[in-house]
Amino acid sequence: MSKQKPGLDKGTVRMNRKITALLLSAFVLPGLGQLYLGRKVAGGVLLLIVNILIILSLFVLLRGLSPVIAARIAGGGISITPTEVLTALEGATGFGKTVLASFFMVWAFSIVDVLRNNDGN
Repeated sequence: MSKQKPGLDKGTVRMNRKITALLLSAFVLPGLGQLYLGRKVAGGVLLLIVNILIILSLFVLLRGLSPVIAARIAGGGISITPTEVLTALEGATGFGKTVLASFFMVWAFSIVDVLRNNDGN
């Protein structure tokens, strides 16, 4: 049994939980809304996918920037210009765009999944 505030019916409590879940999935991390609603498998899978995509994006970023960073360290420099970053990442733009598009698709799916969830939570 869930505790209800005085004056709120069960439908209002359910809607408030759904709004909270939507905000968690939309603005914090995809999958948290599903976990909040008690959908542990769906939330866990979404969190796993999001974490894999974040690790892939860091890999792409570091793989592209490592030669520039190494050259700066070897040369005694500290700062890297935005032009050097863009030039270094040119070779990884296709894979990077794919990873970014995948992240946004998972994010959108997480939001839509919370909105269409009607299993009594």
